[in-house]
Amino acid sequence: MPSIKPSGYSTVSPYLVVNGAQAVIDFMKAVFGGEQLRRHDRPDGTIGHAEVRIDDTVVMIGDASGPWPAAPTCLHVYVADVDAVYQRALAAGAESIMPPSEKDPNTDTDRRGGVRDSGGNQWWIATQAR
Repeated sequence: MPSIKPSGYSTVSPYLVVNGAQAVIDFMKAVFGGEQLRRHDRPDGTIGHAEVRIDDTVVMIGDASGPWPAAPTCLHVYVADVDAVYQRALAAGAESIMPPSEKDPNTDTDRRGGVRDSGGNQWWIATQAR
């Protein structure tokens, strides 16, 4: 039986529709070590569709256009070192939402921080602390 999805893709992929997709792609590369897999530009040079692999997940992205308005979203990403990734995000131009911290140790085992990229997306970055 043929596969229902490309090899190496998860069943569900986040899809970001933003103003300035290239800047968000550059952010994913700089902060998370993302690798661009595919890209299809529109005749006007904007990105109609692109895909960026971050570890075991493919994030799909395109520039807002016509019937597809920008729709900022929230993403949660587990990383090996939340503090280092948070600093890379700031260096890549992200706005801090919350510096990494640990919450209630009885209910939350993560150290987590948040940033906002140039497309308005919130990236919640976490490392399991215990």
